Amino acid sequence: MLRLRRWGRTAAALAMAVGSAVALLPFTAMAQGKEPVKVGLVSSKSGVFAQQGEEVIRAVQFAIDEANAKGGIDGRKIEVQTADDESTPDAGRRVAEKLARDGFNLLIGAIPSSVSLAIVQNLDRWDAAYFNVISKTDKLTGDTCRARAFRTNHADSMDIAMINQWAKELPEKSFAVLGADFVWGRESGEAFKKSAEAAGKSVPLALYAPMGTKDFAPYIAQFKASNVEAIWVAEVGRDAIAFVKQAQEFGLIPAKKLIGHALILNFMIDATGKALDGTVGTTSYTPDIDSPRNKAFVAAWKAKFKRLPTDNEGQAYNGAIVMFQGVQKAGSVKPADVSRALRGAEVETLYGKLTLRAQDNQLMLPNFVGRAKVADGVLRPVVEHSFAASTMPGPSALCKL
Repeated sequence: MLRLRRWGRTAAALAMAVGSAVALLPFTAMAQGKEPVKVGLVSSKSGVFAQQGEEVIRAVQFAIDEANAKGGIDGRKIEVQTADDESTPDAGRRVAEKLARDGFNLLIGAIPSSVSLAIVQNLDRWDAAYFNVISKTDKLTGDTCRARAFRTNHADSMDIAMINQWAKELPEKSFAVLGADFVWGRESGEAFKKSAEAAGKSVPLALYAPMGTKDFAPYIAQFKASNVEAIWVAEVGRDAIAFVKQAQEFGLIPAKKLIGHALILNFMIDATGKALDGTVGTTSYTPDIDSPRNKAFVAAWKAKFKRLPTDNEGQAYNGAIVMFQGVQKAGSVKPADVSRALRGAEVETLYGKLTLRAQDNQLMLPNFVGRAKVADGVLRPVVEHSFAASTMPGPSALCKL
């Protein structure tokens, strides 16, 4: 009888333990069963945009590590696979498709507009979503806009709307244009020419250099022979670095003033010594932006890397945190769900609380003109003029989401 009573008490205790475990099972299973957030990081490890790609990859990985250290997003771990788009649209499309087919279908990170354009046209077919953090062509929020594609950086038209106001204040009366001979460079050069002429200034010379140009001497000779006071520069990556170095070597600067569209990027300044000191131009992000989220980001970045984040790093991190908020809002990692949750949504960004415009998935950003000068002991872009998001143009009629 004693044995029976002991067995009965043991059985009862076991039943209670099993019952408790069963009661806890749904919560535990739900927590463990959540799909991870799978990020496909497509950027340039080689080619013209390799240096910018390195910055973007570093910043997106930083955002992922930071989020995972805080428990992930929506209780989900974030996983990432990275692929080299080789700075070309063919390679970009190919590696993005592989990532998406492998389940890493929240895509982010391409630098050139040509790569981003190649990606967005395939999102439905791949069952993917794409977060554009650097590419600037208006086509991404124009005739090639897609419901699953979001732009968290400034489009060309946003820069040009700012330039339309800024051009009136430029003291120079005559300009030349040097643009990279692809979508972004031509759009920038043609838009500046139109803006300057509308402000009563002349632009008698516009030259476009093929991608991969190493010898800018023929272009520099034409600029030196012209009577223009300043040159609007819309060059990219290693080409831009080569031009600035040669412009200084052949005496084009400081004889002629350079004004740039994305010319005073951190990596450009770092690669060209003091050649860009005092140069003015558009700038999309600086560590000086006064928002709680940006202050926290800059402090965390400095703690890890012992330096300030660059413009490319700030923009890439900003795009990643917008993506994560889409997952949080959707309670899902499915690209279609994330896209629906973000369309027209208000999100926390490095620039403050902003809205993703429902008509074209463009983040409604303020914009900036800066100057390369010494701050915090380093030569870097520093904001001199800020333009509210209200200056940006309305959505393109060509965008049909």
